[in-house]
Amino acid sequence: MSDRDDFITWVGSRLKDAEIALHNGDAAPRFAIWARREPVTVLGAWMSGSGAEEVGNIFRQLEGSFSDCTSYSHEVIAADVIGDMAYTVGYEHTSASVNGEPRTYTLRVTQVYRREDGEWKVAHRHADTVVQPEAS
Repeated sequence: MSDRDDFITWVGSRLKDAEIALHNGDAAPRFAIWARREPVTVLGAWMSGSGAEEVGNIFRQLEGSFSDCTSYSHEVIAADVIGDMAYTVGYEHTSASVNGEPRTYTLRVTQVYRREDGEWKVAHRHADTVVQPEAS
C-alpha cells in the first residue's frame, strides 16, 4: 500500500472516529489526532485560534456544545501526501445537536496534516459553512 493509500485509510478511520466522537460531546479522540508541535491553527466555521492553548479551548467549547450525532461523513474531493505532510479538501456532512438543538449542516473543509513520531496529526483546519442558495 502507498503512503497516500495509508493516509486515506487513516482519514476514513481515526479521523472520522474522532469527528463522530466530538459531535457526540467527546473531544478526547480529536485531541489525540492533533499535532503536538507548533504551529497548530484552526480557522473554523464558528471559532478560530492559533497555538495549542487556543485550539484546545476551541475543542473544549465544541465538546460542550455538540451531542447526539446521528450522521457524519467526510466527502474527500482531493488529498495527497508529500513526504511527512498531507492535505485533504472536501465536505463534512453532519447531523447532530448543537446546544441541544438538532441541526444538519455541511462544512467545506481543508486540513493540513504532518507526521509526528510516525503518526498522522492534524496541524491546521479551515472550515466554513456551505450556504444553500435561497429558492426563488
